[in-house]
Amino acid sequence: MLADASITPVASLLADRARTTMLLALADGRVLPACELALQAGVKAPTASAHLARLVAGGLLSVERQGRHALYRLASPQVARALEALGTLAAPRPAGSFREGQHGTALRLARSCYDHLAGQVGVAVTAALLERGVLRPRGAAYVLTPAGERSLRRLGVAVDASRRARRAFARPCLDWSERRHHLAGSLGAALLDRLLASEWVRRSRASRALVVTARGWHGLEDAFGVRRPD
Repeated sequence: MLADASITPVASLLADRARTTMLLALADGRVLPACELALQAGVKAPTASAHLARLVAGGLLSVERQGRHALYRLASPQVARALEALGTLAAPRPAGSFREGQHGTALRLARSCYDHLAGQVGVAVTAALLERGVLRPRGAAYVLTPAGERSLRRLGVAVDASRRARRAFARPCLDWSERRHHLAGSLGAALLDRLLASEWVRRSRASRALVVTARGWHGLEDAFGVRRPD
C-alpha cells in the first residue's frame, strides 16, 4: 500500500541555492557539463560534483557520459514545470550586481521554459493568440481553431508534427515572472522552434534567456501585434 506523495526529499534537494541555480541553468532543456554548472552556481568542482550526484540520485537530473566528461540535463520536462511553478510562489530576489540585474531583466523579457517561449514576450504572444481566436481555452488546455491552424501554418509552425507528439498538444503554463499564462505543450515547442529557425529569437550562450532580434521584433509585431517594450 502507498501513502501520500513524499514531497520532503525533493523539497530538501531544492533547499540549496547552488543546486537550484544548477537546475535553473538547465531549465531550457540544455545539456551542460559539470564544470559549466559549477561556474554558474559559484562553487568549486568537488562541491558541484556532490550537489550533482544528489540531484541525479533524487531523480531531478539525468547524466550521460562522453569519454571523461559527464553531461547533465533535467530528468524530465516535469522538473522544469515544477521550477516554474515554484517561481510563481517565490518573492523576487534583489540583484547582487549590475550584471545579475541585466540577466534578470533579460530573463523576464524572453526566455525558454524548457522548450517553449516564456517571459513578457511569451505571455504577450499567447494573449494575442487568444484574442485573435487562434487558440481557445477549454478546461485545462487550449484548442487550436481551424482559422488558427491556417494562421500558424502560414508562419511555418509544424502543426501536424505537434499533434503526433506523445504529450499535451497545447496547454497554459503559468509564467513565474509575469504571473500570467504562456503557451506550452508540443504546439508551444513548435512555435519556439519556428521563431528560432526564422531568427526572430536566438538563444543566449550564458542562460535560458532568449534574445529577440531586430528582425524578430518586426515579425512579432506583424504576426501577433507584439511590440518591443519602450
